[in-house]
Amino acid sequence: MKNLWARFLFQGRGILPSKRLLIGFFIISLVLFVNSFAKLSIWPFIVVNLFVFLASLVDLFFSPKRKELHFKRIIPDELERDLNYKVQIVVTNRSKYSFSYSLIDGIPQSFQRKFPLIGSVDKGKTIVIEYETTAPVRGEYELTKLYFRFSSLLGLWEKQMTVDLEDTVKVIPDLTETKHFLENAQKYLLFEGNKIRKHQTGIGDFAQIRNYVVGDDPRKINWRQTAKLRQVMTNEYEPEHGKSITILIDCGRMMGAELAKGNRLEKALEAAHLVAAAALQNGDYVSVLAFSKDVKVFVPAAKGMAHLQTILHSIYNVTVDSAESNYASVFSFLETMQKKRSLLLLFSDVRTFLYEEHALLYLKRLRQRHLFLMVGIEDSTLQNRANEKPENVHQTMIKSIAQQQILFKKKEKIKWERNGLVMIEAKEESLATAAVSHYIDIMNRNLL
Repeated sequence: MKNLWARFLFQGRGILPSKRLLIGFFIISLVLFVNSFAKLSIWPFIVVNLFVFLASLVDLFFSPKRKELHFKRIIPDELERDLNYKVQIVVTNRSKYSFSYSLIDGIPQSFQRKFPLIGSVDKGKTIVIEYETTAPVRGEYELTKLYFRFSSLLGLWEKQMTVDLEDTVKVIPDLTETKHFLENAQKYLLFEGNKIRKHQTGIGDFAQIRNYVVGDDPRKINWRQTAKLRQVMTNEYEPEHGKSITILIDCGRMMGAELAKGNRLEKALEAAHLVAAAALQNGDYVSVLAFSKDVKVFVPAAKGMAHLQTILHSIYNVTVDSAESNYASVFSFLETMQKKRSLLLLFSDVRTFLYEEHALLYLKRLRQRHLFLMVGIEDSTLQNRANEKPENVHQTMIKSIAQQQILFKKKEKIKWERNGLVMIEAKEESLATAAVSHYIDIMNRNLL
């Protein structure tokens, strides 16, 4: 009975009666049952049902054999989180019979699905069945099964089969913002209300000599070339390249707080990938360290856009731990690994970080060699509570506590910033933009 029930649930292989056959049996049985009140014998009831059952078995001979059906699944190797992707199932019917089918693909339970898929295949034909799916949870998944059910010629019986189709799919962070930035960095930042600021005059790497135009700084005029060409020429500079950027991603308990879309860690990964893309495009060296109570992933520093794939494949499946983050241990590890002066860009929960007095001691020591910037997500619930208009005593108390927490955070941030440890908070939808804007600002001002 367990095997039979599993077959009805699209599992295993076997032969099942169709709805058409069951309805036919029900109608015939009902008619014979009504006639039984006329004191007829039960034998006609048994004989007729047996005859119909045996006659229906003939229909099985007019259906394809399982070995005459061939399947292939076409799915991208990488799926970005929460984006729609099309999956194709190629079905080849090499038999001389047409049939109708129902299909369920063995995708992971976390994937969004609309099954079963229903259709028909003509004899000797190949069709492509398409459906859309969305993967909300990052990680690596194995797709191994395809469950297929097809009917006989008259549709009285259905054959079921489980096809072994093995595919490996990686669900990576949403890279939409990274793609927009790489297409046009200036346009992307202007759309978000920011712009790439000009660097300080005469600071950076020499880029080229060009004609002087109105508005250029006279201090940058190249007098040697001006005398040689007999027209005013000026030097043009660009920010220095080859700097070191170390991106730290907190995977501790507080990074699992749910947001409107995903959680804090999801947004941090997307923002970290965008900053890494901007830095690598700028010619800088980028290393990445993901941690909680211990170091989870460490990607050594390298340059070039090819390194972006190395970073992505190293951090795409990191998850939130239930333990609190051990900042002191991580900063101690970083001190031994990162000898060259670099920008330490930490994605974490600002409020939790402020309670780490031991981290302050380590950061003071790191600050002597490195430049530190922390980026966190603004607590929208706390802000809403602090800004709402109270209507009773209970709401007034809640507002007071929320305002007290905000004042405490500001006070602690001022204390940390006096030690050269800059902290910023941004809304969840603008976290990536805020992070890359501050990175560009630091590079343009040559603070590193």
